[in-house]
Amino acid sequence: MNSHDPAPSAKSAALAGSAASAEERNARVAVTIFPLLILGGGAIALFMPTAFTGLAPAINPLLGVIMFGMGLTLTPPDFAVIAKRPIPVVIGVVAQYLVMPLLGLLVASVLGLPAALAAGVILVGCCPGGTASNVVSYLAKGDVALSVAMTTVSTLLAPVLTPLLTLWLAGQYLPVDAGSMAWSIVQIVLIPVALGLAARLLLPGLVAKALPVLPWISVVAITLVVMAVVGLSAEAIFSAGLLVLLAVVLHNGLGYAVGYGAARLFKLPVRARRTTSVEVGMQNSGLAAGLARTHMTPEAALPAAIFSVWHNVSGALLAAYWRRRGLADAEDNTAVAGVAS
Repeated sequence: MNSHDPAPSAKSAALAGSAASAEERNARVAVTIFPLLILGGGAIALFMPTAFTGLAPAINPLLGVIMFGMGLTLTPPDFAVIAKRPIPVVIGVVAQYLVMPLLGLLVASVLGLPAALAAGVILVGCCPGGTASNVVSYLAKGDVALSVAMTTVSTLLAPVLTPLLTLWLAGQYLPVDAGSMAWSIVQIVLIPVALGLAARLLLPGLVAKALPVLPWISVVAITLVVMAVVGLSAEAIFSAGLLVLLAVVLHNGLGYAVGYGAARLFKLPVRARRTTSVEVGMQNSGLAAGLARTHMTPEAALPAAIFSVWHNVSGALLAAYWRRRGLADAEDNTAVAGVAS
C-alpha cells in the first residue's frame, strides 16, 4: 500500500458511510413512491373499474409472489434474533394479534359499520404485520432486526391465528370458514415463504442479484391487488368511502399508539418501542384483501385496499417525525437496542 494512501480504517468508514447514505436514500424512495403508485393505481381502478375486475383471479397468486419475495430476504441472523431476544419479540407479536383485532372490532362497533365492512376491518386487524414495517422502522430509527423478527413470527403464526381470530370476532357479521381460510393462508403465505427461504439457501448468488429489484416487484404486485379490489368494490367506495377511510385511519392510528404504550409498559428501550408501534399499526393488508375477496365479499375487501394505501402514508409520516425527534430521551443513552443487534 502507498504510504500516502488514507488509513484503511478511514477508507472503510467512508465506504460504510456512503453505503448507509445510499441505503437510506433507497428506503426514503420506497416509502415515498410506493404509496403514490398504490394511490394512483387505486384511483385509476376507481374510475375505470371494469378494466380491472378481470384481475380478481390473480389476487392470491400476486400475494404469493410478495410472500416469496419476503422469504428470499430472510437470513439465519433474522431467526437468531428470535432466540437471542425472545421477550421483545413475544411482546410485539402478542400485541399484534391482541390489539389490532380488538381495535378492529371496537372501531367497527363505534362507527356502526355495515356487516361486510365491519368484517373487513376486523380481518385487517387479524392479519400479521406488513413487510413495509421493516423499512418504516429503519427510517424511524427503530430496531430493524427486531422488526424483521416480529414480522417473521407473526407471518408464520398467521395460518393458525388469523382464521381463529376472524371466526371469533368477525363471525358475528359474516359467515367465516376458518378451516378454508387457514388453508388459503398456507397457500398464499407459508408455502411461498418456505420456497423463498429454500431458494436463498440453494441459489445464494442468483438471489443476491435479484434482491435490489424485489421491492419493486412487491409494489407492482400489491398495486395490482389494490386495483383489482378497488375495481370490484367501486360502487361501495362511492357510497361508503369516507366512512371506511375514517375506520382505517382510526384503526391504524390507535394501533400505533397502543403498540407504543404496550412496549413502554414493559419498559422496552425507545428503539424497540418505535418498532413495536410500527409492527402493531401496520398490517399485511394485501393478505386481508385476498382473504376477504376469497372467503367473504368484495365489499369486505374494501377496508384492506384502503389500508394498503393509508398505512404506508401514515408510516412514512410517523417515521419522519421520529427521525427529526432523534433519540434524545435520557433512557435512550443507556438502554437502546441497536438497529443491527
